[in-house]
Amino acid sequence: MGHSHITIHNKAFRPYLSAAQLEEAVTALAARLSADYAGRLPLFVVVLTGGFMFAADLLKRFTGPCEIVFIRVASYEGTGSTGEVQEILGLREDVQNRHLIVVEDIVDTGTTMQHLLPTLLAKGPASVEIATLFFKPASLKHELRLRYVALEIPNDFVVGYGLDYDGLGRNLPDVYVAV
Repeated sequence: MGHSHITIHNKAFRPYLSAAQLEEAVTALAARLSADYAGRLPLFVVVLTGGFMFAADLLKRFTGPCEIVFIRVASYEGTGSTGEVQEILGLREDVQNRHLIVVEDIVDTGTTMQHLLPTLLAKGPASVEIATLFFKPASLKHELRLRYVALEIPNDFVVGYGLDYDGLGRNLPDVYVAV
């Protein structure tokens, strides 16, 4: 990886984490998951769009049997005092008594998970855990138990390896941070 800055939508980014560093963190996390879920058949619930690249690398390294489903969380304004309502699109599987692992690219405020977890738990799974590539502890606004975190990062704006800036940058193999 060169030391070159890149520009996306007139915003400058500098190299932050190389593809090799990401691979190392993802491999370590996959080993933990493989050990913890040995003898079980987990259902990986991948949150699109950001989680696709992390999920692909994580699941290639997961050694046990597993199933994979992709979901999208859609936000829309609710009526009255509820504010933002989030709907899960794509989860047609029966998750009752299943061990779910939600695969997310980044947990910052925790708002998405705050909405998603009760919806999943209402479907009667045996367990629900979160596996995230990045966690920004400084941004967390909700009490959230994150058992599987590949990398903790400061409250910086990052792009690449699935994460975008207004739609661009997801395809970068490395992760860049805003300058």
